[in-house]
Amino acid sequence: MRELSYAAAIREAHQQLLSEDDRVFVIGQGLWSPWYVGNTMTDLEKEFGRNRIIDCPVSENATTGAAVGAALSGMRPIVVHPRMDFMTLAVDPIVNQAANWSYLFAGQIGVPLVVRPIINRGGEQGAQHSQALQAFFMHVPGVKVVMPATPEDAKGLLVAAVYDGNPVLYIDDRWLYGITGPVPRHMYMTPLGVAAVRRRGNDITVVASSYMVQVALHAADRLKEQGIEAEVIDLRTIKPWDKDTVCNSVIKTGRLLVADGTWATGGVAAEIVAAVVSRVFRHLKAAPVRVCLPDTPAPTSRTLEQAYYPNANTIATAASWLVRSDPSIHDHRPTAELPGRIVFD
Repeated sequence: MRELSYAAAIREAHQQLLSEDDRVFVIGQGLWSPWYVGNTMTDLEKEFGRNRIIDCPVSENATTGAAVGAALSGMRPIVVHPRMDFMTLAVDPIVNQAANWSYLFAGQIGVPLVVRPIINRGGEQGAQHSQALQAFFMHVPGVKVVMPATPEDAKGLLVAAVYDGNPVLYIDDRWLYGITGPVPRHMYMTPLGVAAVRRRGNDITVVASSYMVQVALHAADRLKEQGIEAEVIDLRTIKPWDKDTVCNSVIKTGRLLVADGTWATGGVAAEIVAAVVSRVFRHLKAAPVRVCLPDTPAPTSRTLEQAYYPNANTIATAASWLVRSDPSIHDHRPTAELPGRIVFD
């Protein structure tokens, strides 16, 4: 099978969707410029015209509201927000409108809308240009949230999101744009709500999504050198998320570490830990651990960024301690001080 980059896989998904279905169109800021969306949309406006690749003014709320109306009218819009931070200006049409229409009309009408916010973390961009806000939308009934971690899923999940029939947030992360992997040529769907086991292991379950999956896989390589076999689960979809796959893995390993690329308090990792503990508590050999961002806005300094974002060593350190901890001791914190972004529940 040929290989594509993550960004090229997203572009191919757009290209095939636009070719196959006249109802699909893309609207957002900077769609004709690689400065905004990388090479995920390169030359699509030349192939399909600017009436289907609509580069709109800077008005996140109006753009998203127009797409909600188009979806209600039978179209299949994809709304692109080049920075997830500023999608907060579009919370009203997403949360108050798109998420509720089907419920309010007893399922007689749907909102087949895809909102594609892009996370642009790092690069000394600071607090207003580096935020990952997926936990906000995970909380909202009626909205699905997907976060692909591989090129194959970047394509398959976008196609599945367009044809799901419900509002779906498809969140991609620029830190993944350069990774490569096998991607089928034909148009296909990766099912929503089904996790993938990226690596098998018996000692600890590591659950992650988006770029943190790649970080977790590097951490698993380091753990293997210590004789620890980590099972790495890629959630792929965080709303709904695959509780059965995660819980079955924890039943096998007895230990859980959740790595998430956003803040710990009220976050995705907290939800996963809570659900696992309530379902399979008696199988746990130690208290679960979360590896997340510290509860502070993103710094601008490159040096501070290196301390702020978890890396493979952060995960490997927490996982190694968790595997070697004594389950008979009630205080599961290590004696040596670890970074504050490792949260011991």
